[in-house]
Amino acid sequence: MDTYLDRISAGDSDAVGECIDRYGGLLWSIARRFSSSTAEAEDAVQEAFVAIWQNASKFDPSIASEKTFVTMIARRKMIDRLRKADRRPKLTSFPEHGPDPAGDQHLVMERSAEAAAAAKLLDDLRPEQRRVIELSIYYGMSHREISEETEIPIGTVKSHIFRGLAMVRENLAQTASQAAAP
Repeated sequence: MDTYLDRISAGDSDAVGECIDRYGGLLWSIARRFSSSTAEAEDAVQEAFVAIWQNASKFDPSIASEKTFVTMIARRKMIDRLRKADRRPKLTSFPEHGPDPAGDQHLVMERSAEAAAAAKLLDDLRPEQRRVIELSIYYGMSHREISEETEIPIGTVKSHIFRGLAMVRENLAQTASQAAAP
């Protein structure tokens, strides 16, 4: 008798629903242990099932049972989500502009005139350039994370950052040379 995973890898669309019915509760209980909220657990279960479909053809009953295979994929997916969450800043949403350091006197004192000028020059950039640069600088997000957050292709994210920072550097150099001129 074929397993759900054998049937899924063979293209049986009915097996997908049956697999969800069979293993949904198991994956839900795993996700709740790894997640801080119901919504996060729901997303985790969905991601786990997608990973199961993608790896169904790798299932080998001589190595592990179907239940063990499903559990291991789900568990790995949950661990990956936790690791990713640990690397990402803990923010519920991103403001339109970078954080306002006015409330943190230490940051205000450390900010140099050049840094303030550079931050002001960010406002002169196109909104999409400014946004990706702020996510990179203020929130420490990687190009991939910015791409996922903004739904902009990763190559475009890299171009926006490169060109935007080049424009800021160029404008800073011009400002500095104008200030130095008698």
